[in-house]
Amino acid sequence: MEMNAKTSRRKFLASSTGFAAAGFAAIANPIAAAAQSVDVKPGDLPDLTIKEVKVYVTDISNVHKLNGSETGELISVVTNSGIEGNYTIGDRDITVGWLEWAKAMLVGKSIIDLLPTFTSTTGMKGRAGFDGPMVRRPPGSFGGSARGTGPAFGGAAAGSGVFTRGGGSWPNYYTAAADVCMWDILGKAVHRPIYKILSGGTPTKEKIMAYASSLHLDHVEDYVPDVLRAKAQGFRGYKIHPGGGQHPSGPPIPSYIGHMEEIREVRKAVGDEFVLMHDPVQQYNRFEAMAVGRLLDELNYLWFEDPVRSTDQEGLIELCAELNLAIHVGEFLYSISDFAEYIKRDALDVVRLIADNVGGISGAMRVGLLADAHGMECTPHNWGNTGDMALHFHIELALPNVSWFEMPFPPELADRAFYKDKLRIDGDGYVHAPTAPGLGFPIDFDALEKMTKRIDR
Repeated sequence: MEMNAKTSRRKFLASSTGFAAAGFAAIANPIAAAAQSVDVKPGDLPDLTIKEVKVYVTDISNVHKLNGSETGELISVVTNSGIEGNYTIGDRDITVGWLEWAKAMLVGKSIIDLLPTFTSTTGMKGRAGFDGPMVRRPPGSFGGSARGTGPAFGGAAAGSGVFTRGGGSWPNYYTAAADVCMWDILGKAVHRPIYKILSGGTPTKEKIMAYASSLHLDHVEDYVPDVLRAKAQGFRGYKIHPGGGQHPSGPPIPSYIGHMEEIREVRKAVGDEFVLMHDPVQQYNRFEAMAVGRLLDELNYLWFEDPVRSTDQEGLIELCAELNLAIHVGEFLYSISDFAEYIKRDALDVVRLIADNVGGISGAMRVGLLADAHGMECTPHNWGNTGDMALHFHIELALPNVSWFEMPFPPELADRAFYKDKLRIDGDGYVHAPTAPGLGFPIDFDALEKMTKRIDR
């Protein structure tokens, strides 16, 4: 079980130095790490020159989208040696124009040369230098281009309120998606799951305890039946994503008051030993967050996630100082330099991340290892389809400071027919590591063909 970050940092600092060195070595030189994992020289690897990029546009009209922006696009990067890497785009942000970008940036180049350059970014590199001015953009734009046409290098996601310094390349959903595909190819080239390469040769986890992560349900009364279903299915933890905080009938009430009722009733329903978390996704102001947080402390909830807007750094500092349970923050940070600032100022207890926002697998590992170097836990975000979850699973398996796997509940909401395997818990509540190479969730191309409306090349 995850320890409270306020009491566990020394333990992690004492135990993680060796892994941090190995992990950084793996992402600094992924090709060498992959070759070393199977005891060959990099020159002995298959031809990793990219010959083709394409996009399978699938029909997901009958699919429950966990992320409303999901477009049903499965991208493909193919090498001269016939190895294909895949990843779904559109889950985190609309990535219109990825194919045109990929044709110009990837085709004809070798992953041996490309992947190390994708891992080199720190979020602080650019023409302005390390001490350059903050990059700011008009709301609703990425580098001067309209929202939905894809981000350029530098700056932050529209509306985040957090900006990279000096023109760094985070977020860039184009490069993040390509990074995932290249890691998928690299794993397949050496017949190893990605997390085995990322670990730098150090021991890795083979399974992770999962918690059920709720939808934003309509009414206060919906959460007790939901958590009881999750517990009956074998989950050992449950995270409340509160909805409107209202009752089916009667006058409206302040939503945070309804959320506090949910918090009480859920704890009462599952007992004192069941692990619970609460994630309002930045809904509260400081007063509301403190009131809810004190109740969470009283009822022994494990963590409080994104209680206020990430831009309210002072509010987060106050919450971290006043509350006993761990404050998880990071889904709305987009640069490693921002994570460093929040860690330095004690504006979070546990580092949360979304890989697509921070440079794909390479960037996510850098953020996770930064947390580990400070004796802090990391909780990557699992919320999306099978491909999106598989990406984060490899990061979780490779990092030493991850204890939980977030499973959308009900879990079948993440399934997509063109993946052969499904993410499910075992009888003890664990999700087991994939054994297939690369991302470890092979594509069922017969099923994909049936779902595909067209292939853009």
